[in-house]
Amino acid sequence: MNIIPSIKFFIRDSRAVGVLLICSTAASLVVANSSCGSGYLSFWEQEIITPAHGLHLPGSLLHFVNDALMSLFFFSAGLEIKREVLNGELQTIKKSMLPVISAIGGMLLPAIIYLAFCHHSHDYKGWGIPMATDIAFSLGALSLLGKRAPLSMRIFLTAIAIIDDIGGILAIAVFYAGHLNWLYSCLAAMIVVILLALNYFRVTRISIYLVTGLLLWYFVYNSGIHATIAGVLLAMVIPSSCIHRLEQSLRVPVNFIILPLFALANTAIILPAQVFPIISSPVHWGIFLGLFLGKPIGIFLATYVAVKLKIVDLPGSLTHKQVLGMGMMAGIGFSVSIFIATLAFPGTQTLLIAKLAVLNASLASGICGYCYLRFTRKKQYGRPTLPS
Repeated sequence: MNIIPSIKFFIRDSRAVGVLLICSTAASLVVANSSCGSGYLSFWEQEIITPAHGLHLPGSLLHFVNDALMSLFFFSAGLEIKREVLNGELQTIKKSMLPVISAIGGMLLPAIIYLAFCHHSHDYKGWGIPMATDIAFSLGALSLLGKRAPLSMRIFLTAIAIIDDIGGILAIAVFYAGHLNWLYSCLAAMIVVILLALNYFRVTRISIYLVTGLLLWYFVYNSGIHATIAGVLLAMVIPSSCIHRLEQSLRVPVNFIILPLFALANTAIILPAQVFPIISSPVHWGIFLGLFLGKPIGIFLATYVAVKLKIVDLPGSLTHKQVLGMGMMAGIGFSVSIFIATLAFPGTQTLLIAKLAVLNASLASGICGYCYLRFTRKKQYGRPTLPS
């Protein structure tokens, strides 16, 4: 009889998303490596039968989750960023520029580290893999800290992760994509102009934006650019008066349906019996160190230098120590990193090496980031004093 109140309490807990994502990932890996593994993999790869095949929609459950459902997640994250830029932690120019500068540092250093290991071979094409940050998993891991992670840290990490993913998506479009469909790209650009015009003329009916946003998603999806960028573009043109209502409507379905489905679909990886040939590969070490060390060091150095030069300001009560810990969380590359790996090394043994390197780096980054931020917070503020 107490199930519904318990569910409501779980949903309201800030750590619920992180716990659910970790459980979903663990369950997916266990099932994929069990006797049911082949059937589980086939389930996500099975074709979606639609009445209109000529529309070129996602062809499998995996693609539907990654290209369609995750666009809603990026839309929700983009709304949060816009709200903070307008009225929150990122509303000044110096503060809004900070995640851009930090993200650039967090993309350049991982790519340099990877190329240091693999520039001499054909595997150099994987330089884009450690550039990305998995926004869903990094925020999920950060949520496990509860109130120990201030809102300014969450907003900062969200902004960095979105910029990282846009950087990864641009890398896909420029260096990895087979070709760019200019017709669909121009149609997508026209839709963006229409959305900007709706915003300019103060149209506030949400349904108009959502229907037009569906067209934007369709054109972006067929343009050769990753479809999730449509969610970010749509969020940027939503009127400020509609943001709060949309965020409230999307919070539960995004956090408790879309993200767990994403974790289940993308961690269906069969682990190899022989591990040493994989972990000794230059590709493995380039990706692992790029994410595990390159991300936090690149983000920290870029942030520290920019703040010291008074180019930007740290948001809220955020400290440089917390920026370093947040940079560790940004080392959770996962989804976009794995996606870039599938484009860099399609159908090869190197792809398995890259996927496992991403998994290893993401796990190590998440654990170290969590422990560091938890320890730093306790050390900085000490234990709360009990009232006498």
